[in-house]
This record gives sequence, structure tokens and C-alpha cells, in this order.
Amino acid sequence: VHIHPYSGQFLFLIFPVLTAIEGTAHGEPCHFPFLFLDKEYDECTSDGREDGRMWCATTYDYKTDEKWGFCETEEEANKRRQMQEAEMMYQTGMKILNGSNKKSQKREAYRYLQKAASMNHTKALERVSYALLFGDYLTQNIQAAKEMFEKLTEEGSPKGQTALGFLYASGLGVNSSQAKALVYYTFGALGGNLIAHMVLGYRYWAGIGVLQSCESALTHYRLVANHVASDISLTGGSVVQRIRLPDEVENPGMNSGMLEEDLIQYYQFLAEKGDVQAQVGLGQLHLHGGRGVEQNHQRAFDYFNLAANAGNSHAMAFLGKMYSEGSDIVPQSNETALHYFKKAADMGNPVGQSGLGMAYLYGRGVQVNYDLALKYFQKAAEQGWVDGQLQLGSMYYNGIGVKRDYKQALKYFNLASQGGHILAFYNLAQMHASGTGVMRSCHTAVELFKNVCERGRWSERLMTAYNSYKDGDYNAAVIQYLLLAEQGYEVAQSNAAFILDQREATIVGENETYPRALLHWNRAASQGYTVARIKLGDYHFYGFGTDVDYETAFIHYRLASEQQHSAQAMFNLGYMHEKGLGIKQDIHLAKRFYDMAAEASPDAQVPVFLALCKLGVVYFLQYIRETNIRDMFTQLDMDQLLGPEWDLYLMTIIALLLGTVIAYRQRQHQDMPVPRPPGPRPAPPQQEGPPEQQPPQ
Repeated sequence: VHIHPYSGQFLFLIFPVLTAIEGTAHGEPCHFPFLFLDKEYDECTSDGREDGRMWCATTYDYKTDEKWGFCETEEEANKRRQMQEAEMMYQTGMKILNGSNKKSQKREAYRYLQKAASMNHTKALERVSYALLFGDYLTQNIQAAKEMFEKLTEEGSPKGQTALGFLYASGLGVNSSQAKALVYYTFGALGGNLIAHMVLGYRYWAGIGVLQSCESALTHYRLVANHVASDISLTGGSVVQRIRLPDEVENPGMNSGMLEEDLIQYYQFLAEKGDVQAQVGLGQLHLHGGRGVEQNHQRAFDYFNLAANAGNSHAMAFLGKMYSEGSDIVPQSNETALHYFKKAADMGNPVGQSGLGMAYLYGRGVQVNYDLALKYFQKAAEQGWVDGQLQLGSMYYNGIGVKRDYKQALKYFNLASQGGHILAFYNLAQMHASGTGVMRSCHTAVELFKNVCERGRWSERLMTAYNSYKDGDYNAAVIQYLLLAEQGYEVAQSNAAFILDQREATIVGENETYPRALLHWNRAASQGYTVARIKLGDYHFYGFGTDVDYETAFIHYRLASEQQHSAQAMFNLGYMHEKGLGIKQDIHLAKRFYDMAAEASPDAQVPVFLALCKLGVVYFLQYIRETNIRDMFTQLDMDQLLGPEWDLYLMTIIALLLGTVIAYRQRQHQDMPVPRPPGPRPAPPQQEGPPEQQPPQ
């Protein structure tokens, strides 16, 4: 504090504080003055050191405390102050980002993060670079993101290494190189990045860029699954919808699982009017999120409270879950949780019974009692509640309260997995991986671990990508789907391929669109998606992204027909048999596949009818050629007579005739006079039947 020589006002001057480095007081501020060998020092000194390095004490009397460190250079001090400022900017940005759902405030948060990133703050660089890549609250800029990823990679950031691997794998901003992608993914995994482990797990499982190795895939997937399983809460976490864009576009009326805003408002109206079922349903929806509704524990708690006060046991049980788990909204309380679990269990509710079992199993608010825990889990499991089945399986697996029985454990884990419980998949994977209670199967273990890994927090990006697509931001959507596709999500592979197939994204060059779509259709088909398998056939049939290859197209259609019983594939096989494309021409097999297509799907019946009509004409002409009057028709060539597309003309004529007949019948039905009821008669009326109605057209 100084006094201004003219005004007499107090001035508070802040001088840079030097920080000790290394020594016995690393990171502590230097203390000036400090006493050393009976001499006071007001600045750093080299006294007492043969190497001449400047040092300071961090307390007044060095002899008493021996707290010291080397003095920072001016450059080091400036760098430290810059990083302190960057950290402050980063913390401010993250506080705003996590504390608001408004886009305007999130954009403001990223302004702070960008300022921190400009000061080389590693975590801010990671945040901003991914935001630039995906276009999250910042204008999408792949080149700027790439430069940041390269900077992070030089500093050894696993996130930066993984992202750079993704860019090389997908050819975004760089020339595609699977070899470089593999190197960066490997470095990212060695640094502990879980997404890199997932990518490598999928690559070893599918043999992409590496030799296929189930054991290597198992190692990577198991590591990620361990983290996912440890993050699972009692309430189950959030729910993520897996929406397939090809199915949604092909069948607009199909239920994608998303709830319309009008429907949600209707349920809210019912809940406000006291409808208990609506209150419980909305409570569960807000507790877990999903189906287009954001997770909101406050709303979930309010709805459950309303329903519980009305005497609903399900709401009581879920209130018990929320109190047992604890959150920012509901304080953790074993006593309150136990109160609700008991009330629900006394009413026979399986959720309450399972919660009570957990309380006795782990001693939450009560003394540990394995017998009572087993009793309540059995009651819940008998009613089909997955948590009860899972915990019962765990007790048999670990021999807690019962004799260890792996067969019983396997039984209950299987039951819980049928209900979709993540930990059931995880436990089954562990059993198959180690051969505990079952024959060891690396393949089964990997598939189960993969299922668990795909339920991790990164799966939330599926909905982010879908929302980007619905908002018309196709570039952001396709990049997010491409990253998830690298992680092995089949739905992301098919969605990325679909966007590329529709040529909606502009970040991929015109000549690269179909080849990249073909790559992802192939990966999705390998995971059993029927539409992707048919698309592979189409791409080879028409030569999209590859050479025309009827034989390969035929193979893909046949696989879709035999393995997934696809009506579209059967129809295509019929056409190829009819025309002799990729297979020897066979009219009889063509008819057989057309008939199979009609049986497989009602939607195929009209096109099959038209195809069979055309096939009948072809068969008739073929028959005439082979009869005794062959000489009359030896010169008859339909291709020369009507042109190479004569079959399409014929089908069009048949379709027009069919439409004309249907329209005529409907018009005839409409023009018929409506029978009038009989008038009153002087004599008592006799019982008459209703006027005869026309059969439906």
C-alpha cells in the first residue's frame, strides 16, 4: 500500500508474486524478506549455492523451517500467470456450460473456453477442438480442429491423438490413411482414452486394418466395459434412442420411439388433473431421459411425489431409488429411501422389494441380513423385475447368503439381460470370458462386452447427431455418426452411409461419396442390418462406388433373403433370375422368388403381381417358341420389336389397366342408388332384414 505523493490517496499496487520451484516447497510463494544465515533478503539470492542458481525461502526463517525452492525466471513466472488466467477462464466456461441448457449461454461458455485455449490450456483445447469438429455451439471448422488436434498430440493428449486418428480414418481434412489412424488410435489407447480402446476393440473384432483377433478385441472391450459398469447408478442412468434414418425415411409413419411434443403436453395435462399413471410415466421419463425428453431429476421427483401421495406403490419405490442414490436435487438418505421401499414392498411392488433387498444386502439404514435380502430379491424376480433378477444372480455367483451356484447365476443373469439390464450383460460377458459356469467363448464375451460399451456416456452423441440431422445440419450429423461408426455402432454406420448415399453432406468430395457410403454399408451389413445388406447388392448392381458386378450383387441379395428373410431381396433375386443377371436365366426360379416376396411382406404383393403378369407374358412367348409352330416365331425378338426396355413398358401397361379396373369398380359402387327404407304400411309390418349391402371393393 502506497500513498500518492500529491493527492494523499491510498494506492493498492499488486506486484508479481514469485513462486518457488522444486526444493522443499514447490509451488509455494517466496517469502520476502526471509532470514538466511542471520541476513535478511528482499529478493532471490544465490548465496549458499555453488551452482549459482537463484533461490528463496517460503517462510521468514529458513533455519527454523527449511522451506525453500528455486526462483522462477521471468519467463517462467509469466507462463505460470498465463496458465492461472487460462485455468480461471476454463473454470468459468465449464461452470456456465454445465449450469445452463440455453444455447446462448453455452455459446458464451465457449467464448471463455476459446480464450483459455488460445493460452494453450490443454482441457480447453480439447473442448474447443471437438466443438469445432462437430459444430457444437461454434461454427464447424474441420481445418482449425485438425490444427488443434495436432497441437494436442504434440503435447501427448490422448484425446487429441484419438481425434487425429479419426480424421485419418475418415479422410476429413487430411488424406485418408488407415495406417496413421491405427498409430494414433494406439497412442490414444495407451494414454487411457476409452473411445480409442473401443475403436481398437471393434477393429480387432472385425479385422479392419489389422489381423482379426478375438482375444485382442476382448482386452480392449473388457477395459471399457469395466468403466461403463462402474458408472451405472441405482436409477439406471439415461436412456438413448437408436434411430435408424433409412427406416425412418422409408416408413415415415413408423414409430421411432420419440415422443411428439403434443403427446408430452397431453400427458402433462393428465398428470396435472391427477392421473396417477401419467404422473408415474412422466416421472420415469424425466428420471432416465430419452424418447426426446431431457433428463430432469427435479421434474421426476415432483411427479413421483404427486403419485406417491395418491398411494401409488411404483412412485414410492422410485422415490426410494432417488433417495438411495442421491443427487443435486434429492439429498442422499438411507432412512428416507428405506421408508419408501418398505411402503412399496408392503404393497407387493417388485421395485420396492428389490430396493429393500439392496438395503439388507449392503446394510443401508438397516443391519446386513442376507436371508432377508435373498427373500426380497426372490419376490422381485418372481414378478419379472430385472434388478431383482440381477441381484439374485449376483448372490448365487458370489455365494452370498446362499451356496455358490453358477448355473443359477447364469439363469438369473440371462433373465435380467432379456430385460436389457447393462450389468446383466456385463456379468454374462465376464462368465463367458473366463469360462465360469459355461464353456469359455471369446466370441460371445466380446459381443456382450461390446453391448455394454455401447451403453457408455458417449452414446448420448447418437441423439445429438440425430437432432443435427433433423435441424438440417447434415455435415455435423455425418461427422458425429462417422465417429460413432468408428467405435462400432451399427446404427451409426448405417446412418452415416445413408447421409452419404443421399448426398446431403458437403464435407465429402463428390467422387468420394459413394465409395465411403459403400464402406459403411458393408460394416453395417456385417453386423446384421438387412437394409445395409440390400444396399450392398444395389451398389454392386448399379455400380455405385464400385464396378458393376451382378454376381456379387446376387450374393448379397441371397444373404439378405436367407438370413433376414427380406422381401425386397427376394424380389430382386426373382428379377435377376428372370433376366439372367449374375445367374443363369430361370423363369421357374424367378416365379418362386416373386411368390416368396409376396408371402414375406404384404407391401410386396402389388409389385409382385405386376412382375408375375409380365413373367406370364415372357413364359407364354417362350412356350410358343418351343411348340410345333416354332417356325412362325423364330424371327420374333421382343428386344428388336419393342426395344430393350419392353418389359418396363409391359409392366406400365398392366399397372394402368389394373388401376383403370379398380377405379371403374369404385365409381360403379359409388353410382349405385342407395336403397330407401320401406314406407309405413296399414297392416302390421312383417319382420324384414336389412337391405343387402355390396361387398367391399
